[in-house]
Amino acid sequence: MGPHAPQRLRCGGRLQRGKRLRRSRRLAFIAAGIVSSVALASLPGHTVGAVRDGEPPEAAAPAPAFGAYLHYGPRGVERIGELGEWLGGAELRVGHTYLPGDRWSNIEGAPDFLESWAEWRRAKDDRLFVLNVPMLERNEEGVDDGEVARLLERGAAGGFDGHYRALAERLVGLGVPDTVVVLGWEMNGTTYTHRCGPDPESWKKYWNRIVTTMRSVPGQKFRFDFTPSRGRDAVPWTECYPGDDVVDIIGMDSYDQPRGMSFDEQIKEPYGLQEHVDFAAAHKKPISFPEWGLFRNGDNEEYMRRMLNWMDEKKPLYNTLTDYCPHGVWQCRDNPEAARVYRELLSGRDGAPTTPTRPGEPTACSPVGLGDWVEYWLGGKLCLRFDWAQEGVKEQVKEREKGREKS
Repeated sequence: MGPHAPQRLRCGGRLQRGKRLRRSRRLAFIAAGIVSSVALASLPGHTVGAVRDGEPPEAAAPAPAFGAYLHYGPRGVERIGELGEWLGGAELRVGHTYLPGDRWSNIEGAPDFLESWAEWRRAKDDRLFVLNVPMLERNEEGVDDGEVARLLERGAAGGFDGHYRALAERLVGLGVPDTVVVLGWEMNGTTYTHRCGPDPESWKKYWNRIVTTMRSVPGQKFRFDFTPSRGRDAVPWTECYPGDDVVDIIGMDSYDQPRGMSFDEQIKEPYGLQEHVDFAAAHKKPISFPEWGLFRNGDNEEYMRRMLNWMDEKKPLYNTLTDYCPHGVWQCRDNPEAARVYRELLSGRDGAPTTPTRPGEPTACSPVGLGDWVEYWLGGKLCLRFDWAQEGVKEQVKEREKGREKS
């Protein structure tokens, strides 16, 4: 999209330009995680508060099992505890990260990539590890529809089975055979190469191949989460549904957009929040919200309150807030009113809320070479700052986003 294109280019319920902005920010955050995992010392971990008696989420508290996307790598694991402290000792039982979609070796779960998450998951039996898994490599490189259709046909014929067998074996070997796999997320849009629109029938067959392949690995207990974006987008997400036998959870990624849309409209729009709940009920599947948060309507406390209340009422298996700007409330200082509501509704279950803890902000940096694929995601190089302060060495990352518009 060129600089003179309308800001509100909408396909059904989505803003594609807004999606690219959110994607680029998340990928910058992801790349920052890679720096953190190889830089000097990370910040020390924090202890999570008391466990809610080990009860199932629906019996333990009004809210569902929850977490947040906090960071791509080991820092994301550490920040789970920090966010729990900010929420008055509440326990975040969901850890969420993404496999890079640049090349097959990363989609297979490259060595040293998942270890910290696996260790966190194994520490307590009632935790959920949620992993977004791309269905094709070059997943954000603007591959055209004709090539996407050919790749989907190849996948449907079994051409990529080996990659998913390798991933399944990797997860089982790490002791996380019950990982929730958010496979081919937001397939109803145009952002990802693994989109459904160019050939829905091949897409569904390919999903079946992947699930069948991963389930064939001894010891696996995977649950597969079918997660479109809210609204119609490029195609109705119902046209991409691959079948009850290969789907365990029906999710939805739902952000506060487009500009001016009320929460009631988000519920009632075609393929919106209510249709998500109704569709899942008709197929006898639990629901989830792997991605949600603020966006086009800014620091919207009404959205935050009503979305949390919606989840309390509808009882998804889990939800994970996207916690970086512009979507988040803890690591993003731009949304103080929504942060207050989030903390009010999710705190105090195990004691009074604590003083908020937030990551520091870098003020100076030095360039860090991370390789072409990371810099491609970021649209530029990362800078790393080392702060020699009273608490010792604390590395911090500053993204330098050049922005990449597509026409």
